[in-house]
Amino acid sequence: MLRTTSDAQSEYQPACMDGRFWITADARLDDRQSLIAKLQAAGRNCSHTTTDPDLILHAYAAWNDVCIEYLLGDFAFAIWDAESRRLFCARDRFGVKPFYFARIGKTLIFSNTLECIRLHPAVSNKLNDLAIADFLLFDMNQEPGTTTFADVQRLPAAHALKCDRETFSVRRYWTLSVTQPVHFKQDREYLERFGDLLDKAVADRLRANSAGVLMSGGLDSTTVAASAKRLLAQDKNGSELFAYTHVLDRLIPDEERHYVGLVATKLGIPTEFQVLDDCQLFGRAGLPQYRSPEPEHSAWPDRLTDLLSRIAERSRIALTGQGSDPGFSSRITVHFRQLLHTKQFLRAWNDAVRYLTAEKRFSRLYLRGRLRLLFSTGNPFYTYPAWINRDLEKTLGLRDRWMLHELGDRKALMRLEAHLAAFRPEASFAMSHIGWQNVFEGLDPGVTRVPVELRHPFFDLRIVKFLLGLPRLPWCCDKELLRQSGRGLLPDRVRFRAKSPLQADPVVALLKKPESAWVDRFQQASELERYVRRDQIPGVWKEGRPGVAWVNLRPLSLNFWLRGR
Repeated sequence: MLRTTSDAQSEYQPACMDGRFWITADARLDDRQSLIAKLQAAGRNCSHTTTDPDLILHAYAAWNDVCIEYLLGDFAFAIWDAESRRLFCARDRFGVKPFYFARIGKTLIFSNTLECIRLHPAVSNKLNDLAIADFLLFDMNQEPGTTTFADVQRLPAAHALKCDRETFSVRRYWTLSVTQPVHFKQDREYLERFGDLLDKAVADRLRANSAGVLMSGGLDSTTVAASAKRLLAQDKNGSELFAYTHVLDRLIPDEERHYVGLVATKLGIPTEFQVLDDCQLFGRAGLPQYRSPEPEHSAWPDRLTDLLSRIAERSRIALTGQGSDPGFSSRITVHFRQLLHTKQFLRAWNDAVRYLTAEKRFSRLYLRGRLRLLFSTGNPFYTYPAWINRDLEKTLGLRDRWMLHELGDRKALMRLEAHLAAFRPEASFAMSHIGWQNVFEGLDPGVTRVPVELRHPFFDLRIVKFLLGLPRLPWCCDKELLRQSGRGLLPDRVRFRAKSPLQADPVVALLKKPESAWVDRFQQASELERYVRRDQIPGVWKEGRPGVAWVNLRPLSLNFWLRGR
């Protein structure tokens, strides 16, 4: 049991209710007060001291399978109904909590940890070739219901599983679709509503007197940190917030230490910097304690595990700013194209003036980046590799799969826009992308092996619905809502900092070092030949193009994983 909060100290699992319902769960619920009120209205005997798993049991007893429509938060759970001899399982809407299962004959094995299931003697080590091919092509498995192992499945985000002696089914119970715009008369109302929702989301994720925050020098994590600091300051029991961040002082030009320091001073948050300048390519990738359950492209050793271990000395909770980028996704060209198409010329003019006259706007026009996108011939991180095994390529139809995937994202977004299935289709598309499920699974304590739970306030459903209903202008473009809401809370140099990538690629910088020459001479695992033509991998040492280097280092990541098996 990873007991992250004080109220979780009384949890006992598997938990039983009325001698009939049993539950095992990894769950953290949002908006508990509203749920408790609805349960009490339905005749259930629960209170604010009822644990989250017990609240889920009450919800199931009251509403059966429909209970998941009443649950907000991050959860993966399994409920056994002893009377009807029926199993009901569910995973939260964004897939923050993992859920894996294997069906072997008449046996169903399930867990929130992949390696737990693999310990069962009936589960084989046979690999799923398509999942590995997807890793080599896209960095991640593109099938949300499968894993790298042929016998083990995953319950995708926003899906439920039902099983009894006669039937087995998996179904989607929720789809992200925000069609109604958020509209207030005054600008201050937008800011007040956002501040209220953010505080609620952060409060629901704290529920403890101390927490860490993974803080960069940008807007997202610092906005979360400001909210957490404000909430913890209201607690008179010595509550503490600590910030942790990775920095590069020499390897490449990097200003994170400076900007994080400005925020830490402004908010009064103790901050610990982990310097990564002395890291090496694939540093510690071959060590058992850092091995991932599934292939992971880990050329850059970000040392997240080390950072989480430092947090674990003080707390079981760490907050992140994940979710802000997709939530604010907006294409300004679409906004003006729609206005011109509907002949709203005056509004188009007014919106253009408002955009250009926003505070410090001319330091954030991103003209160079916009021109680069305009004349770009493609994404160098997204190219079909020449070293894929030809037999595997033919058997699985990998070239067609790669082309369909590239076109699929574009067509899906165009379809959303054409049918107005969402108010801001690009944000809905980004927020529900399969990549987030993969990110969350990699951050889970079952993978990191560190007793710290990462929590993401921007993935709170209440905030998501609010953000996805905001108009592109003025609030979403360049995250204007965050810039204005941070007035007086965050340093102006951070509030008006232009969003930009690192000034150089750390992987390329490491490849330039003489000690990185080994990447072109690595010892091949016997199983790699099934997936990769080793002689077709171009030399990567001293490669100066980040995208080319990243793609051609994937076989090495897979090789480390295969050897670790």
